[in-house]
Amino acid sequence: MTALPKPAAPRQVGLSRALAPDVARGLMLLLIALAHAPGFVSDRAPTAANSVAELLRSLLAENQARAMFIVLFGYAMGQLMYRQEARGTEPGETRRLLRRRGLVLVGVGLAHYALLVPVDIVATYGFALLFLAAMVSAGDRALLWAAAVTLPFGIALIGWTYQRAVAAELSGEPSGMAPYMSTDYVSHVVSGLPGWLPETVLSVIVVVPGMLFGLWAARRRYLDELGAHAALLRRVAFVLLLVALVTRLPEALVVAGFWVPASSATGWALAVLHTLGGCAGGVGLAALVGVLVSWREPSGGPGEATTQARPVATALAALGERSLTFYLAQSLVWLLLFYPFTLNLVDTVSFAGAAAIAVGVWIASVAAAAAMARAGRAGPAEVLVRKLAYRTRRRVTPG
Repeated sequence: MTALPKPAAPRQVGLSRALAPDVARGLMLLLIALAHAPGFVSDRAPTAANSVAELLRSLLAENQARAMFIVLFGYAMGQLMYRQEARGTEPGETRRLLRRRGLVLVGVGLAHYALLVPVDIVATYGFALLFLAAMVSAGDRALLWAAAVTLPFGIALIGWTYQRAVAAELSGEPSGMAPYMSTDYVSHVVSGLPGWLPETVLSVIVVVPGMLFGLWAARRRYLDELGAHAALLRRVAFVLLLVALVTRLPEALVVAGFWVPASSATGWALAVLHTLGGCAGGVGLAALVGVLVSWREPSGGPGEATTQARPVATALAALGERSLTFYLAQSLVWLLLFYPFTLNLVDTVSFAGAAAIAVGVWIASVAAAAAMARAGRAGPAEVLVRKLAYRTRRRVTPG
């Protein structure tokens, strides 16, 4: 068993929030919006605007936003472990805390899936926490081996799902969420529930590798102590983003209609490469955020960095600190805009228009989160998770 590194002095404990992980989560929500919003419209006509939007979505967001989300979630697990250890919390109690958080996230994810839109990963994180809580104190080698062993299964599942969707779209079949939208809200709520549990549990294999890698990275505080890791973060960002570009561009060209694969085998290979490149790109984007933030971080540490950073970075960090709240808020917007029992824009807005809406929703989210931060208000979803997860007889300091 490998203990987390002991802080040398109270200033280095890192009990204040580090800027870079929150900025990364704030940017991640843009990619998530771009991945989700166009999936709720039916207009995928081969116009120039739609083709460019498809290209950018496939290259930047599809199968990459999820990877970034997963790694940052695992990193947050490691940060929580570090903070609890620094406060003297027993390891067993911290593992119980993680399991309670997992149960709460399962409930939040189920509500999100049923009441808002059936595109959820929160419950998958919850189940993964239940399964992985026992591993949070495992040795580094065990974490990396477990991540390596499970990665091919996650890649295969995502690649298979993605290629089926791409093949259906290329053949002219209806794609995205539009064919599955219910005409009334009650039917919307109940229609997806039978498949929710098996689908969510099966998806755990997708998040396990990235969560374990994120936990391993958090032990080394790569995004917390930027000055010590700036050179490594630059190399990681350059190499992995280059790999992501090379491996993801061919499939993006296919999705955008600029290229038709010669065979179905080529299509499957491109889907797997696209997915694998998304894993690299998710890590590379997180590293790139660390590089950019490090240019502005003073030597005093993460706490000072937060207060002295540029306003844009501070606003993005405010959004990242409330990422669960605004992840759910995005889904509420998609429900209100696109479903037949609300504004019913599913057949009115083009694919490119939905991408533009996604960007607009994200910008509004940044502004709203910044205003909440100035007012000293936490995200409602984060408050709910903390209240439920920390409800225990033994006192555990929220982290």
